Amino acid sequence: MPPVQRILVNSSAGSYPVVCGAGVLGRFAAELGRVGKFSSVQVVTSPKVWAAVGKHVVKGLRGMPAHIHKFNDAEAAKNLRSFAAILRNLVAAGADRRSVVVAVGGGVVGDVAGFAAASYLRGVALVQVPTTLVAQTDSAIGGKTGVNLPEGKNLVGAFYAPRLVLVDTTVLETLPHREFRGGLAEVIKYGVIADRKLFGFLEKHFEKVLARDARSLEYLITRSAEIKARVVSEDERESGLREILNFGHTFGHALESATAYRTYQHGEAVAWGMMAAALYGHEIGVTPARDAARIISLVRRMEKLPDWPRVAPKKLIASMASDKKTRAGKLRFVLTPHIGKAATYKARDLHKVEVVLRMTPRVAKAGVVSHE
Repeated sequence: MPPVQRILVNSSAGSYPVVCGAGVLGRFAAELGRVGKFSSVQVVTSPKVWAAVGKHVVKGLRGMPAHIHKFNDAEAAKNLRSFAAILRNLVAAGADRRSVVVAVGGGVVGDVAGFAAASYLRGVALVQVPTTLVAQTDSAIGGKTGVNLPEGKNLVGAFYAPRLVLVDTTVLETLPHREFRGGLAEVIKYGVIADRKLFGFLEKHFEKVLARDARSLEYLITRSAEIKARVVSEDERESGLREILNFGHTFGHALESATAYRTYQHGEAVAWGMMAAALYGHEIGVTPARDAARIISLVRRMEKLPDWPRVAPKKLIASMASDKKTRAGKLRFVLTPHIGKAATYKARDLHKVEVVLRMTPRVAKAGVVSHE
């Protein structure tokens, strides 16, 4: 078997491993045995994910019986209704306090199944098996779980650490191109906020990455997981440092909410959000023009994104008011003073936010940022 990376994440509930490598699903039973002995395995997934990777999960469990619970994993279905349905399915399957919930899928599955595990019988064991690039590099690591409300994204949930995160890079071979491409936004984000070398690697090898070159992907996924693990180990509950992981997300979440979660995949909204954050940083004198241009240029190489919505800037700003970083009604944005570093800044001028919301689709299309 190819080399396996084991990345340790610290949490208030104890540390847990992110086991990353090609083919690690084949050792699922052994890895599960290392973190506990469970009365039943309750797999939560979606029909399309299970069709793609279910046989690999079953094979990796080495004959361990599992109950399979499927639900729609569209962003629009990441809601309290889906959450309640999973809980009732767990009751019907006879899940008890010694059961383990295994989330097999992308960010929606991981978030909803994780919230269900945190809530069922006041908390049962959780294992994350992410199958998308977004989930493998970001959402499955760090213990954030939850669902959306009509008023905003991820407004209901819990911090709930998994016992294990199993990242099999080979499952990305079955990922639809749009989902894979969108997931690259989170990888770009890690380069912007924490690793200039990673950002430079993407600039140099982006076409190879888009073509899913195995060695490139293993490096990017492992490095992203290492950054996420370091940040969430230092700040589990997003009281400070962890906020940098939201670069581009305040703008991106507003786009998702304003379009009822039906226009963008999460990574696509974050891609737009990063371009807007780069421009806003430039507008208020935080982000140098050259760095803003590099960020926008790299994001544009993700290929065509769904169009910017025909939504008034004031409506998008109103949607941002529900963002978790907002303090006393004041907007705050994660911005970069230079590639490889990020911090949270108070919104200095809402007029400039409006200007940026009007500029972003035009600049993204033209690919031009002044270097003056």
